[in-house]
Amino acid sequence: MAVAAERKLRLPLGNPLLPLQTGDSMTSAEFLRRAESCHADQRVELIDGIVFMRPPLTTDHAAPDSTIGMWLSHYVAFTPGVEHFLNATLIIDADSTVQPDSILCTTPRADGPVSITPDRYLAGAPELVCEIATSSVSLDLHRKLHVYRRAGVKEYLVWRTRDEAFDWFVNRDGTFVRQEPDRAGLLSSEVFPGLALDHKALLAFDRAALLRCLDKALARRAKTRSKKR
Repeated sequence: MAVAAERKLRLPLGNPLLPLQTGDSMTSAEFLRRAESCHADQRVELIDGIVFMRPPLTTDHAAPDSTIGMWLSHYVAFTPGVEHFLNATLIIDADSTVQPDSILCTTPRADGPVSITPDRYLAGAPELVCEIATSSVSLDLHRKLHVYRRAGVKEYLVWRTRDEAFDWFVNRDGTFVRQEPDRAGLLSSEVFPGLALDHKALLAFDRAALLRCLDKALARRAKTRSKKR
């Protein structure tokens, strides 16, 4: 799918770079070409062929974003063959090009779920996507959720910071089902073994507790794998 997307999304040449506006309708190829005219601080996404321009990011977004990034990067440090991308442009298909706050995926390759285009963008459907939802809750839990679901993203995480809530959706037969914390208050990935999250520690911004929880899960993973050898 990712290879086909690359062939479709060759950028057209010769047209003037008109500024993007919220509500504009276009393809991913046209969106990427015209996005070059946007200010570097602007966050612009194309969702189902419609342009959405996001407001400047505040600390309400930045602090949770760095916390999730730390957690996922720590996992990648001990998991070969997996990559974490922070705020990368992702071409989902010909009608949707988004910028998730975090992407966790197997190492991009031409025949994998995610590849890298000649223009150095990511293309395809990552196994896991995370969004920090402050003013964007409605967009992240509706339009973007449906785009990720249709594309085949397997796990979708949304931190609703102003609601002090965290949603972990698992794609089961084309439907996102919200996962509930277990008795210990943990949420765990069904795709990436050893990726565990202390729900209460996250909402409290207790980074040390988050990493302790993750390290314990990684140690259990290593023990299980050693027994199978």
